[in-house]
Amino acid sequence: MSGKEKTERLARDEEDNQRTMRDGMLRMLLTSEARERLTNIRMVKPDISKIIEDNIIRLASTGKLSPPITDEHIKQLLLSIQKPKREFKIRRV
Repeated sequence: MSGKEKTERLARDEEDNQRTMRDGMLRMLLTSEARERLTNIRMVKPDISKIIEDNIIRLASTGKLSPPITDEHIKQLLLSIQKPKREFKIRRV
């Protein structure tokens, strides 16, 4: 193996370890319904899923959110992240 291949392999291993730890933390914090919703979000919008996961882990580690985190908590986090949609009214003259 060359030095570049070793570096890439180490980076990949580190990434896998972090993902495993992250999944383990989320598994402990979330109910099964909440995990299912988060998985569905991850399939459709991985960037939003990552933001929600980060928020959950951060809030739980600071003690502001106590487990188990339900599906309703996930919905509330989604609403707080999403940009409000603007309503347009079309008036005919």
